[in-house]
Amino acid sequence: MIGIITGDIINSGNNQDSQWIGILKKYLARLGKPGTDWEIYRGDEFQVRVPVENTLRTAIHLKALVKTIKGLDVRIGIGIGEETYRGDTVSESNGPAYQRSGRTFNSLREQKLNMAISFGYERPDITLNLMLKLALDFMDHWSTVSAEIVALALERPDASQKTTAKQLNIQQSAVSQRQKRARLDLVFELLAYYTLTLKEIYK
Repeated sequence: MIGIITGDIINSGNNQDSQWIGILKKYLARLGKPGTDWEIYRGDEFQVRVPVENTLRTAIHLKALVKTIKGLDVRIGIGIGEETYRGDTVSESNGPAYQRSGRTFNSLREQKLNMAISFGYERPDITLNLMLKLALDFMDHWSTVSAEIVALALERPDASQKTTAKQLNIQQSAVSQRQKRARLDLVFELLAYYTLTLKEIYK
């Protein structure tokens, strides 16, 4: 069982490639080998293979990292399932996870959504996509500062506010305020529910 993330950069045409592609490549390089585990193609589209337990966290982390650049966002379709064929590259591989990710990604523009997921099971798909819609109501509006604080929290979830404050060279109270504005508590609750859903489906 794996997770496949298919996405593109929103408003990439209005920004220089160097503003976002470096950040994206640096993060994706930590997830695996280029080509084999991730690809960037057609300029601003990408696909990533990730362990199923990390899939939603990775998608939200990607969103936060891209949104640290003013005016940019991502559109992401997530597919959970099996990989029945592994090619030399991600784009050559196949299976239910890839098909669900592709179909979900292709449906996003019509739905006017920036993120959705498909497990291939009706009830969890409905429930988690409803939760994602509600979460996108604030995630789509993260400021660059909010996006940065979320990215840092996902990078080091056990880091204290004091440690984060030192890293950003700001007061601890400012870290607390930024985390509240970003609704970081709800992000972690959503991720916890995703983990619970996986356990229920694949127990």
